[in-house]
Formats: sequence, structure tokens, C-alpha cells
Amino acid sequence: MEETKTTTEEVIPVVADTTTPVEAQAIIAEEVVATVATPAPAPNPSPTPVTSTAAPASTTQAVDPRDARRPRGKSPRSPRPKFAREKPEFDSKMISIRRVTRVVSGGRRFSLSVAVIAGDRNGRVGLGTGKAQDTQLAIEKAMKQAKRNMFHIKLTKKGDLPHDLTAKYSSSVVNLMPNKGKGLIAGSSARVILSLAGIKNATAKYHSGSKNKLNNARATMKALQEIAYAYGEAPMPVAKIPEVVAEATEAVK
Repeated sequence: MEETKTTTEEVIPVVADTTTPVEAQAIIAEEVVATVATPAPAPNPSPTPVTSTAAPASTTQAVDPRDARRPRGKSPRSPRPKFAREKPEFDSKMISIRRVTRVVSGGRRFSLSVAVIAGDRNGRVGLGTGKAQDTQLAIEKAMKQAKRNMFHIKLTKKGDLPHDLTAKYSSSVVNLMPNKGKGLIAGSSARVILSLAGIKNATAKYHSGSKNKLNNARATMKALQEIAYAYGEAPMPVAKIPEVVAEATEAVK
């Protein structure tokens, strides 16, 4: 006798789609509207953010001043402060500089000899010489000697020579003559001396063939000493009158 197996199959009923296309479109539209109207779920609360105390990094980068373009000849440094230089009491000019040699047992020693004219362009003028191994030191020595040898000459109200002057020093012979408004006509050392003495109208003539500037300068100074004030007779410079008055006032008090 054969065994018979019976299986029960689930029968799914098939329902025929009886909806029309117009109704289907209406259903789909209702579903879309319902989906849009449904609110989105609220997001989970995030933890409190931790604030950092570090300063935010600057977005601008430091520029090296050497990289910046600048015109040639100008440095990026700030300009140095300018201080007003005090005007010296006397103007000076070097008329001669030469190297001299002295022979000693160990060989030769070289030094520099300098001649300087100093004056205030107001009647005072002096000549000095200095010798040293350094140029600056020799000039300082010559300037000190020029101040010691300075004398005050007598001039007219217009700053001219009162009369003709003639002098001779060594082989140099000079003749100084006043001229009326023709200016300073002189050369070599005489022009420097007359200019620093404040003489505006004069003519200088050397009657010798000497080209030694130091001898010519000494001859010119010897000629000017003929019209110089005696010791203690020279008028006091205008710049020093207030100082003397102040000292006298303090002494009275």
C-alpha cells in the first residue's frame, strides 16, 4: 500500500488591478504629499563643543624687509637724527702739506708738515705750522699755533686796507694795495690770508719768483702786521660782549 504525502500550498489570491490610470495617479500624489508633510526626525543632541584657548593662527605672513623691493641706494633703516653742528669760532684752510724725512742712526723717519691759516673774517688772522706722523694730529698742532699767533688788523669801515703795504720774508716779496670796489685780486697764499682776514677789496702782487707757499704766506702776514693793533688795543669781538656783561653783572651781585 503506497503512502501518500499531502502538502498544503499557500494560495495567495491574485487580485486583479481594477484601478484606472487616473485613480493610480491620484494615489501616488497623495503618498507624495503625505511624505512631504511628515516632519523629519530631530537629530540627536551633540555634545558641548570644547573651546580651545589657543589664539587663532594669523592668515597674514610676515614679510622680510630684505625681500621688499626698494629703490637703489636707500637702506631700510630709519634716518639718523640730525644734530645742528656748532659753528667753529675761526675758519681755517690748509695752504701747504708735505712729507719730510729725518735721518737717524736706525734709518729714516717720515712725518708730515702742515701749514694752516685761521681767521674769523672780521679782522683777525693767524698762521701756524704743525708736524706729526698723523695728518689729523699735524693739522691740530698747526691750528693751535695759528690761534696763538693770531693778531687783529686795522681796517676801514668798508673792510679795506688803509694804505699800501710791502714786506719781504726770505726770498718772497709781496706788495698789498687797496682798490676801490674791484674785489679781491690776489693769488697763492695771499688770497687765502686776505679772505680769512675779512678784506674784500685788495690787490696782492708778488715781486719774487718764489713758489714756496709758506714763505709767501709769512711775507703776507709780515705786511699785515704793520697795520695790526697793539696788544690790548684791539676791539672786543661782538660775540663775546654779552658774556663779559653777564660776568660783570654776577660779580656786582
